[in-house]
Amino acid sequence: MNEEFKPYIPAEKVTPEFTVTSVIMGVLLAVVFGAANAYLGLRVGMTVSASIPAAVISMGVIRVIMRKDSILESNMVQTIGSAGESLAAGAIFTMPVLFLWAKDGVVEQPSLLTISLIALCGGVLGVLFMVPLRNALIVKEHGVLPYPEGTACAEVLLAGEEGGASATTVFAGMGLAAIFKFVVDGLKIIPGVVTAKISALKTELSAEVYPALIGVGYICGPKIASYMFAGGIIGWFVLIPAIVTFGGDTILYPGTDTIANLYANGGASAIWGSYIRYIGAGAVAAGGIMSLIKSMPLIVTTFVDAIKGIKGGKGSNSIRTQQDLDMRFVGIGILLMIMIIWLLPQIPVTLLGAVLIVLFGFFFGAVSSRMVGIVGSSNNPVSGMAIATLLIATLCLKGTGDNGAHGMTGAIAIGSIICIIAAMAGDTSQDLKTGYILGATPKKQQIGELIGAVISALTIGGVLILLDSAWGFGTESLSAPQATLMRMIVEGVMDGNLPWTLVFIGVFIAIVVEILGVAVLPVAIGLYLPLELSATIMIGGLIRHFVDMKHAKEEDEAGAGVLFCSGLIAGEGLVGIIMAILTVLKVADKLDMSDKFSTGAVGGIILMAIMIGCVGKFASAKKKR
Repeated sequence: MNEEFKPYIPAEKVTPEFTVTSVIMGVLLAVVFGAANAYLGLRVGMTVSASIPAAVISMGVIRVIMRKDSILESNMVQTIGSAGESLAAGAIFTMPVLFLWAKDGVVEQPSLLTISLIALCGGVLGVLFMVPLRNALIVKEHGVLPYPEGTACAEVLLAGEEGGASATTVFAGMGLAAIFKFVVDGLKIIPGVVTAKISALKTELSAEVYPALIGVGYICGPKIASYMFAGGIIGWFVLIPAIVTFGGDTILYPGTDTIANLYANGGASAIWGSYIRYIGAGAVAAGGIMSLIKSMPLIVTTFVDAIKGIKGGKGSNSIRTQQDLDMRFVGIGILLMIMIIWLLPQIPVTLLGAVLIVLFGFFFGAVSSRMVGIVGSSNNPVSGMAIATLLIATLCLKGTGDNGAHGMTGAIAIGSIICIIAAMAGDTSQDLKTGYILGATPKKQQIGELIGAVISALTIGGVLILLDSAWGFGTESLSAPQATLMRMIVEGVMDGNLPWTLVFIGVFIAIVVEILGVAVLPVAIGLYLPLELSATIMIGGLIRHFVDMKHAKEEDEAGAGVLFCSGLIAGEGLVGIIMAILTVLKVADKLDMSDKFSTGAVGGIILMAIMIGCVGKFASAKKKR
């Protein structure tokens, strides 16, 4: 069946693909979506795929504005653009830990060069590790591995006549989100959070008034959004009332004051910060590890297929649609990256660490590439892979006497590179699937992925330094939940200072959820994050539910809503970056009008209603076929 597959552009036909236009547009989108995704991930601990928004924007520009008819150019734009989003997603899971330690005086502030080199090595290795797997996973498994996002992106590009309308939908979402975000965080005339205290239960119900969170909920869908909200309910309506009710005058580690005083002075949020986030951390860690354990049969199969793929992968094929990067180039590139990791002093990794990166990098790169083919990028347990890597790397480093600050930074560097490798390998395989359906040249796509990885690596350091300078990681504005979890794991293994009772409560909550047959990670993330985030995400999920009910008999009518919500996320992320720049330049305070005019909670509720109406309108719009 695979030999009979005919791509949209035949192998013998050569059309514009790797052009100056596609590279420049791809690089710009890689920077834009990379920065936006970094901001989103540091706020809510979740990222979203940029492939489809990048595809429709490129179609809007190339087909409508430039009047060019080249589907492979549009595909190259989304290939390069999505690489930036994936690298950012991998980087923000781990690297903010170095900033958190710098504030505590444990290590020096990480330099732009250190962050860029770590990101560069992970990004390039993620692409190169995937190259020999393409034949096994994309070609031989065509029709077996669905690659949902890659296939969907190909369908969007094939619907070329809709390019202008679809791109307009994305840009409309970006524009509206930019306005909403500026009103809330720039002018500050509307509060960012609406809160209702529930004294009888000794807790509170709150929701953030931000468009990106509604967008995340809509894209994830009602099931995942409801799982996250369920985790929030467990934390804020079960555990917090129980701790306050039974705690009383007890001083419970890691808290330094009585539970009664904590609640009196800081409310339910103080209890969450002192106790619930450790329970959530245990649940997230257990969920990630259980995801890996359940995937073990698939992991073994993947590894065998990877070895077969290397044996069968030939870089010098005369057929255009079967040409990969030369395997000698791939081998030299991998060796060069490993030498850079080991020898450059800016990357705090020893020879043992470099060996661990080779082993875990190829292993998890292969696993990630196959996992996204089955469950899609959104459900790929990259954080679980990072947790497993950090645990093993920290234990290995501690066992060899490399402990203290040097050992901890080494473990985070190893975890960062592995996390980026897994994210990039998954993205590369999705893009190569899109290219396989359309008839793109794999070699050119792989070069595009490398360009996107390099550009994103050079910019992600600046984004992280900017955001940390403006608000600081671990604060209310940028909670950096995944990075905070990684920090707990490394410090807990090295120093043994984790509140293990709380962590294991979270572990057993995750086990109960798994026994009930519910997806663990969304529930665990909801338990780990403040309720105000999961509540707004739930609103987005409910909108998606009603839209799906309305269009139950129609084919894929949620497409416009997904594109609009992708625009919401990108728009808010970009204004977040702009606000960070203005904060560093000390201009943001001059925009603040809260002392002159403030709408209070009423304004927040009205703005939320407007956002819900906008998402509902765009999502319910009839598709023109």
